[in-house]
Order: sequence, then C-alpha cells, then structure tokens
Amino acid sequence: MSQDIIKIVNDCEKMCQQQFDKVNEICFKNTEKVLNAFHEYEVSESDFSQTTGYGYNDIGREKIEKIFAKIMGTEDALVRNQFISGSHALNVVFFALLRPNDILLSISGEPYDTLHEVIGIKENKSSLKSFGICYDQIDLVEDDFNYEAIKDYLTNNKVKLIEIQRSKGYSTRKSISLEKISKVISIIRKINKDVIIMIDNCYCEFVSTQEVGELGADIIVGSLIKNLGGGIAPNGAYVAGKKQLIDLVGERLTLPGEGREVGPTLGINKSIFQGLFLAPSVVASSLKVAILTSCVLEKLGYEVEPKYQDNRVDIVQNIVFHDKEKLIKYVQGIQASSPIDSNSIPIPWDMPGYADQVIMASGSFNQGSSIEISCDGPIREPYIAYQQGSLTYESGKYALIKALEKLENN
Repeated sequence: MSQDIIKIVNDCEKMCQQQFDKVNEICFKNTEKVLNAFHEYEVSESDFSQTTGYGYNDIGREKIEKIFAKIMGTEDALVRNQFISGSHALNVVFFALLRPNDILLSISGEPYDTLHEVIGIKENKSSLKSFGICYDQIDLVEDDFNYEAIKDYLTNNKVKLIEIQRSKGYSTRKSISLEKISKVISIIRKINKDVIIMIDNCYCEFVSTQEVGELGADIIVGSLIKNLGGGIAPNGAYVAGKKQLIDLVGERLTLPGEGREVGPTLGINKSIFQGLFLAPSVVASSLKVAILTSCVLEKLGYEVEPKYQDNRVDIVQNIVFHDKEKLIKYVQGIQASSPIDSNSIPIPWDMPGYADQVIMASGSFNQGSSIEISCDGPIREPYIAYQQGSLTYESGKYALIKALEKLENN
C-alpha cells in the first residue's frame, strides 16, 4: 500500500472523530430501539422456521412485520422476500394505490432512473401511464421543496398520491432531511388531509434516531439489501404505513382475496431478524466510511457531497470527478478491494432501467447489495461516483485506500 495515501487517510481519520462519536451515539439508540422491539414481540428460535407453498400461518413472518412497523413508527408493515428490490416494492405500491385518471405527483423532482418506465416517463406498455394514471412533478429549489408551487398545485388539482424520494439517486441534488420532510407534510395536510404521502426511504433508515413514519407519512418503502437488511438479508423489501394501505399493497403483491395471508418465507426469517439486529451497526460503519471518504477526497482536491462535517441524511457519498476515466478507475478500485469477485473489472454497460451506461462495483455476498461496500455512477457529466455501504468500518477504510491507489497509478 502507498504510505503517502495511508498517511492522508489516517490524518483524516483523526479529523473525523467528532463526527464518528455522533454516529456511535445514534447507533446505540437505534440498537436499543431494535432490541426493545424484539423483546416486546418475544422473538424466539421457533420464529426462524420456514413455510413453503402458500405460506399460510407464518408466525415468524408476522412478528417481523410487527417489529418493522414498530421501528418505522407506523401502524403496519409488509416485509417480504417476494419483493425483488426497492424499485419493485415502489412499483407494487403505485399499482396498489392508484387507479385510472388518478394523479401521481412527485415533489422531489424526477424519480430514480429505474422508475421511469414504471411511471411512463419513458414509454412502456406496462407503465402507469398506459393504465391512464397521470404523472406530474415539482422540482426542488436549492435542495428544498418548492413549498409555494406545492400549495398551488394541491389547491388546483385532485392529487391521489404524493411521492417523495429522500435519497438523491443519480442526481446532483442533496438528499432530503427529516426536518424538510416534516415541514412539507405539515403544509400538505393543511391543504389536503386525504392525499397519500409516500416516502421512498432507501438508504436513509437508521441514519437518524427518528424515522419518517413518526412524522406522519402514510406509506414508506425500502429495500432489504440496503440499510435494514444489515448485509444479511439475501433479498426483499419492506412497505410500512397505514394498515388499510398495507392491505392494498399485500393484495397487489399476491392477489385480491388472499393478500398478505400468503407468501412462503422459504427459510429467510432468520436472515431478516439477524440483518435487522445488525442494521444499526452496519449503517454506522457505512456512515463512518462515507465521512472518511468525504474528508480524504476533499483533501485531495475533489468536489464531495456531503462534506465530512455535514449532517447526514443517507449513507450515500458523492465524489465529483469531472473526468470519465477517473470515475471508472475509482469504481474499479472499490471492486478490487471487495471480498467477492475482487478479480472482476467493472466496465460501463447498458444496465436495464437506466438511460445512460452505468459502471458499478459491488463485490458483495448478496448480488447488488448496496449496504455492502459499493460504488456506482452513470457515464455522464459531471462523472459522479455514488459510494455507499460497508459492513465493517475497517473493510471500508481498506476499500478507500485501494481506490485511491488505483487513481494514483493510472
């Protein structure tokens, strides 16, 4: 390893101690929250048993969903391995809650790339648009909601569902804080108490001691191969919110009349329980790696967002390279440091659901698991790397050093 790079990283590590201490405090409080929920619902070894076939009467699955609802501050939750990804869960929610001629309004600008064909921003015969569901969006202004435009739109249109994507996706904006979420929910409720407020919460869980369900959101969606899976859950997603909405989502995931009563767990219960138990610690490791990365890359002259002293909303760290080759080399360095497929060399490719070619490093135990150390970005100006995750702080620090060596040697 380059001694110059190691010195820079170690020096930055000392600079970050105050931020690390804050992360550790949050980790302890979230660990307490998880354990209290486990104790309240008396999780036992028998809850790890699996169901097959239809999946009737799965006691472990029912406890998992009660615990997720408790942690997320909602009435109910649906936590299933039948969800392929967070984007799939969002898709199911949209089709469960929206009907022809309903309006879906995004107030955080254009959603993540994988939802473009779901909504109909990009033409697809299976999109919401093809079913006569209308879509509109209000862009953020200086990384905050356009409150006046939202008030005006809701006053003059009958909106069925408002979508808010907290994390930045592949945009250059900042991720959205709980304070801004609380403010906009309050404003919306003064105009329309019935509109459904849905939060795409991917990458954001356990970054704070509070969750968006406690702020009045009606429905929340997240992936189990991100924060709450703790790097252990092999797949799946959760939807948490009001019971009547969760019931509709369950009937869309499976079928009307059976809904959430079916869905075999196939032995995944233990992984979901264990992943949730580890999640506060894994998220803390991810945050500390992101903070260190931000400090080091800024010291080396790169643009970063958030900066290492900033309050964090999610586990994602942006590095702006303004150079295609530097983006590619950095991502390749992260892959080379990964525990799995370290010998693979990521190259830009036409990834399903994305408008631009994407380069992605994810040498993970679970395919595509973003909570494990991963880094990706679209091949377009200004060539931003979106780094997230790390199951342990030490392996994330190692990955950072390897990625910097890759940059230095090329």
